[in-house]
This record gives sequence, C-alpha cells and structure tokens, in this order.
Amino acid sequence: MKILNQKRFLSILLLHICMNTFFCLSFAEGTKKSSVAGSFYPKNPQELSAVLDTYLSLAHPEPQSGTIFALLSPHAGYEFSGKVAAYGYSLIKNKGYKTVIIIGSSHYYGFKGVSLYPQGSFETPLGELFVDTDFSKKLLSRSPLIRFEPNAFLKEHSIEVQLPFLQKVLSNFKIVPLIMGQVDLETCNSLAEALRVAIAGRTDVLIIASTDMYHGYNYQETPLVDKRTLTYICSMDTEGLFTGLTNGSLQLCGGYPVITTLLVAKALGYHNVSVLKYTNSAEITGKKTPGIWTVGYASCVIGQAYSADKQNPETVGSKGEDGGHTMLNKEQRAKALTIARAAIASFLKSGTREKINETDQVFMEKCGAFVSLHKHGQLRGCIGNIIGTQALYLTIRDMAIEAATGDPRFQRVTSQELNDIEIEISVLSPLVKVSSADAIKIPGQGVLVKRGLRQGVFLPQVANETGWSKEEFLSNLCAQKAGLPSGAWKESATELYVFTAEVFSEKDL
Repeated sequence: MKILNQKRFLSILLLHICMNTFFCLSFAEGTKKSSVAGSFYPKNPQELSAVLDTYLSLAHPEPQSGTIFALLSPHAGYEFSGKVAAYGYSLIKNKGYKTVIIIGSSHYYGFKGVSLYPQGSFETPLGELFVDTDFSKKLLSRSPLIRFEPNAFLKEHSIEVQLPFLQKVLSNFKIVPLIMGQVDLETCNSLAEALRVAIAGRTDVLIIASTDMYHGYNYQETPLVDKRTLTYICSMDTEGLFTGLTNGSLQLCGGYPVITTLLVAKALGYHNVSVLKYTNSAEITGKKTPGIWTVGYASCVIGQAYSADKQNPETVGSKGEDGGHTMLNKEQRAKALTIARAAIASFLKSGTREKINETDQVFMEKCGAFVSLHKHGQLRGCIGNIIGTQALYLTIRDMAIEAATGDPRFQRVTSQELNDIEIEISVLSPLVKVSSADAIKIPGQGVLVKRGLRQGVFLPQVANETGWSKEEFLSNLCAQKAGLPSGAWKESATELYVFTAEVFSEKDL
C-alpha cells in the first residue's frame, strides 16, 4: 500500500511537471491575453481608441531635438496616469522604431533576477503585438540572470498598460517585454550591458521604463519626494538614485527599470533627460485630505547625445581672471547665491520650493550647475546637474535644496546650522568630447570620463584643491568616481569630455 501510494505520488508529480513545462512553453509561444483590460483601461476597442486619441490631443510637450532613445512612463489606470503618459508617447508618434523594449517591475510575483518574454505575442483590445524573438535570443545569451519566468507575466500590468499607447503611435514594430524582480545594482548593470550589446549601433530601438513614483498617505509630501527623485533622474545619477531608493528618501515603484534604462542610455551616449509632465493622484482627484493614498506620475524623455561639435575644447566658454567659464557679472553672481540660500531656508522651514519671478536672460538659459555646501571648511553637501535641463535659476534653486537635503553621504542640513554654511556655485559650460588627454588642461577644465556603463566627473576646482597633476587628476577620476582602473584614461576605449566652470562662493562677495 505504501509502495502504491509512493508510485501514485510520483505519477502525479511527473504529470504536474509535464503540465507545468507544457504551460510554460505554450505560454511563451502563444498569445499573452490582456490582464487589465476593463480595469486599467477600456475593454471596448472603439472606446479605448477614443480615450487614447483624447489623451494624445491634449498633450503638448516641449519639442525635443535629436533622437529619442527612451521614455519613462507611468503605469497606473488610465484615468489617473493616461494624460501624463500621453506626453511621452505624443513625441514618438510615427517614428521609425522597429524594436520597443519595455521594462517593468513585478507587482504580484516574487522572484530574483530578470524575466524575459522570449517569443509569442501580447494581446490588447487594439490587436496583437509580437515579440522580437531575435532580439530576445541575444539578451538570453548575454546573461544568466535573464530567463523566462512565466508567472511574472500572468497578472502583471506594468508592461501591458504601455501597449495600447504604442499601438496608437507606432506601426510595424515588435516588443521585448522584461520584468525585473528582486535585483541589486549589479543586476541592473548586467542587464544594461546586455541591452547595450544587443542594441549595438541601431537607431531604431526605443526603451520604455514603466514606473509610478511616490506611494503613500501624505499628499503634501508627494511632490517634494518626487521632485527630489526627478532631480537624480535628470542628473542620471544611478548610484545616488539606487541609494535613495534603498534608504527610502526617494521613491519609484519601477526603480530598477529606471536605473537600468539610465545606465544603458549613458553607455550609448544619450545624456539629456527632460521631465515632460508631472502630477499625482491627489491633484487629479482633488482629494487632498490627510490619510488619502497618493501616487505620483511623471513622463520623461531621454535622448540627445553629448555634443561633440566643432568647438575647440581649449576655447569652450570665455575666460575670466580665474580661468573659468564666465557668463555672470558680479551682481548676477550675488543674485545666484541669494537664490540658493533663500531656497534652502524656505525648504527647511516649510518644505516648499520658493517661486521665483526671473526676467534676466542669463538666468533663463539652460545650464548645468553644481551647488556645494561647506561648514567650517568641510564639505557638507554637493549635488549638481551636469547637463542643463532647465533654466539656470531653477537649476541653482533645486540643486541648492538637494545639496542640503538630498546628498546621501550626509545628514540633512538643519535650520539651526544654516548660518554656519557657506555656499559655492559652479555654473558649467557645455561638454565637449576630446580625442585624448593631451587636449585637456589641468588645472582649468573639469573632466567627465566614460567607459561602457561606468562614468565619473570631477569639477575643475578639484585640481586646485588637491594640487594634483593631470595624470593624478585623471587616475583618481577613473578609480574614485568611475570605478575603472586608474590608468583607463590612457586607453582608446575610454571616452573623455571636458568642460569649464564659473565658480564663485559667498566668501568671494
């Protein structure tokens, strides 16, 4: 009897394994039916099409020059996030993308690593979208962390809600659906490297990172946390973003897809991030009472490679007495420092960002800038945006707040210690690629070094503060900031970009 029961158990187990194997194979080879049609978006094709047309007609994003490489798009129900998502999708309408990689996070099924849907199709009320099997094979061959985990796709909405938008704005394309489970920063780097190799020289590939932002019961906190998170995204600071998501100071439910997308974008030379639209569920519903569940939504675009135009790197920007890039006169420098200090004081007191009415054309230009805080001669915080994504006065305001409250290396600055804080601002010139270290002037120029997915930057004043020679400057930049061998700057595979900075401090006034 015991032997019979064992045989019966083994037979049932074998049958279960066979059925599960058949399920996995047929699931991947067949059509993935919609999981959220009728809940996250309309199930009726005509109604869905009309809703999407309305959202797209209402979206008026700022035009983007150059190639659009990636979108960061929300994945809530369309009544909440559809109008925001439309800002990104309206920019890619009728573009010639042939492969669209959609990276989402697992909401319902726990697993480690990355699940790739390798073949078959996904169905929405607007029709079928087929998986790019050839591209999927390339990914599967690149990393053992990437595999097909069918349960990750069963109920998942983060991929599916992007599909009807894609069907509306593009034609003749295939998709590569990826779900990220429990991963670390190394896994993000591994997936990004696999994507970089698979994309390799193609300009007809689009990545969509599917993510919502703040989740919580404090609607007043929502825009503050999301603004901080978007600052790290716009700066493409993947390590800072990962640290903030880990310690809870930043929020993204699709944080790993966003980090991975930023990593592969940087590796392929796309360094311009723009926030097209932001809102949250409290603003949409009008329910702004304590204890109401609130979610943030943003639409962002990544594109535009660093400019390696015909500028001579030795003449980037005009030169002042300090050898730096000069664009602000004495009064404008004083105003910039006043903006920074007032922004910090206001944020520490009320948690709000000062509204600034600015008409000076110099401050209206889009420029990168860093704000550094020192207390009794010691660094107390430093955050910056190397690429100008908004008006200079807004960059200074936001970077000042982030330096005081968002630098993961330090505790937040308090109102009580603000009088002991000295503010320094570095206004940056555009980045220019150089062919070798021979074209770099140290001291005098800042340098960004990049190789594959790794990069790091030193401001021009680092050389003055340390007394390093050019060789020491570049070696420490590679080792300390980019995580590369100290001599990587000598190798042809390493890219070097230079810039100058106009540096001024409150002690100079």
